[in-house]
Amino acid sequence: MEIKLEDIEQLEKVQRYITNMRPVFNRRAIFSDTTEEYLSPMEPKAYDKVTIRIRTARNNVDQVLLVHQGKKYLMMLAESDNLFDFYAYELQLGEEKTSYYFELHSASLVGYYNTRGLVQEVNEYYNFVVLPGFKTPKWAKGAVMYQIYVDRFCNGDTTNDVLTNEYCYINEPVHRVADWDRNPAQMDVREFYGGDLQGVLDKMDYLQDLGVEVIYFNPLFVSPSNHKYDIQDYDYIDPHFGKIVVDKGDLLEAGQKENRYASRYINRVSNHLNLEASNQLFIRVVEEAHRRGIRIILDGVFNHCGSFNKWMDKERIYEKVKGYEKGAYVSGDSAYKGYFDFQNQNSWPYNNSYDGWWGHNTLPKLNYEGSKELFDYMMYIGRKWVSPPFNADGWRLDVAADLGHSREFNHYFWKKFRKAVKEANPEAIILAEHYGNTREWLQGDEWDTVMNYDAFMEPVTWFLTGMEKHSDDYREDLLGNVVTFWGAMRHHSASFSLPSWQVAMNQLSNHDHSRFLTRTNRKVGRISTLGSLAAEEGVNKAVFREAVVMQMTWVGAPTIYYGDEAGLCGFTDPDNRRTYPWGREDQKLIAFHRDIIRMRREHEEFRTGSIMYLDSDYNFLSYGRMKKEGKCLVLINNNQHLVHRVISVWMLGTEKSGKMKTLLYTDENGYAMEGNEYEIIAGKIRVVLPKTCAMVLKYIPNL
Repeated sequence: MEIKLEDIEQLEKVQRYITNMRPVFNRRAIFSDTTEEYLSPMEPKAYDKVTIRIRTARNNVDQVLLVHQGKKYLMMLAESDNLFDFYAYELQLGEEKTSYYFELHSASLVGYYNTRGLVQEVNEYYNFVVLPGFKTPKWAKGAVMYQIYVDRFCNGDTTNDVLTNEYCYINEPVHRVADWDRNPAQMDVREFYGGDLQGVLDKMDYLQDLGVEVIYFNPLFVSPSNHKYDIQDYDYIDPHFGKIVVDKGDLLEAGQKENRYASRYINRVSNHLNLEASNQLFIRVVEEAHRRGIRIILDGVFNHCGSFNKWMDKERIYEKVKGYEKGAYVSGDSAYKGYFDFQNQNSWPYNNSYDGWWGHNTLPKLNYEGSKELFDYMMYIGRKWVSPPFNADGWRLDVAADLGHSREFNHYFWKKFRKAVKEANPEAIILAEHYGNTREWLQGDEWDTVMNYDAFMEPVTWFLTGMEKHSDDYREDLLGNVVTFWGAMRHHSASFSLPSWQVAMNQLSNHDHSRFLTRTNRKVGRISTLGSLAAEEGVNKAVFREAVVMQMTWVGAPTIYYGDEAGLCGFTDPDNRRTYPWGREDQKLIAFHRDIIRMRREHEEFRTGSIMYLDSDYNFLSYGRMKKEGKCLVLINNNQHLVHRVISVWMLGTEKSGKMKTLLYTDENGYAMEGNEYEIIAGKIRVVLPKTCAMVLKYIPNL
């Protein structure tokens, strides 16, 4: 039989095609991030060499390129297992921020991989980011935090309680609330329940048993309000939270509103014996917490102070007290005059023309640009409280982006603040309150991280409840909307480098927003429109437990707002500041929190592992957390009906066979720390989830 030349050429062409043919491009197998398994070292120093890795399906791509600063570098196949190929490239760092993404080729297909996953178009915003020389404290990575609003947590010492008519605040006398269980009034700021640091000491066993690793205190420094965001003296713990060892003087007489006559209050907050005793009590609190393995974070209010502040002294509290300089309000010759911005230079004595934050004259804005002395003093304060003998473990920064009169100065201040704090205590954390894009402050030389509103609280709230975080709005279109949920999470988490993300404060509730449990009733309003009882009506604890499951399995530091774990409800400020319900706790919810915290602490993948999107549908989502030594699957069914799903767990790096063991199960009837085992067949499991159900499963390989 004659063989023609064209037949030979066609046969060779077919053979080449078969030889080079790849399986269909398996986009679901592709994965990389900047955890230690894909970036080594994960927190490199300047000029280190780092090994960057990416995972693909085995024998599925022709070429992988690392794209960095406009240049492409060929990555080499470094390792393979039964399912995956791992490509690697060693990159030499400088001292500047490094960002990169991947370009993958499979036959005629080309794709790009960044923090959004596999995409067809590149956007620099979503590049992977490495900040040479930047690291966050190991103790804070994934740590379980607990926020305490001190006046409402526990009254351990009744002798330091604020007394009715002790002084006036915002033109009305302060009031001691005798009934601990009474809900806050609509105008709550001048009402005091008596919680204090002794109360925290008394409840240390409870916090340790719960599994708390960090306490974040709302402000503790001398201040006339119960929230204490209008600081009066940065050098001392408020004796109403601390110790009053010398208690003399008189309350204000009926009808008297001038605090210069509030001699009882003046003695309590200006007498150095009281102030020093209060600082000593704080030292005891930190020592006791540290003895139990619990860290302490202080709230720093550096943008503004209070009109009661000794530097301003608008209330004339310090005017005649020995040992105190004249305040800037009192005298134009005050050493503190430059600490504030006075518009009228001819109004002394008692100059009321100072700049207040957002126009509030109770909150004088600090004028750092006008006073090097003020700037230097705040650097001292930043160092003081994280140094011996106080030894706090970090700062939470109130309205941090507002500080200063320009963005340029704001960044200058925080760079210097970071340097001061880290030199005093390299293991201290600096986390800031900020709404909106945080990237410009998270470049490794200012804040460590933020309160994670955009990449946690808000997406979780919208997805599970359809509610805005103040309970001010309900959006049916966002309830159960997984596209919006994942879009928000991917977009906003791209603002973080991984060291920042791993320590981000993930809250469901706090002192500025409604309680999450209240949001589950989907009632739009506040106590001014609905009354406080409405906050407790129709709440859904099963949905709340779903939220806690997400909180305890997401990247970051899950932060419990005191009382959430005990079933506390409340609309937004001030109703969210109810007292901890000692003796009326929901013990089942507390047990749930205790058990899920223990689960989190026992499985390292929840602290520092990768996170991977797996599957989603309306009101349903699943994701994985994985490290080499552990792989977990999280399933959330927020529907009001049963759901059947087939989940591809091989994407987590499991074998094609094995089992998934239940670590936690919760539904409308309660929760359990055990449940079904699911057989992995061909890399997949079949699950049935009842309504309002969440499950956490752990991969158990075949031995």
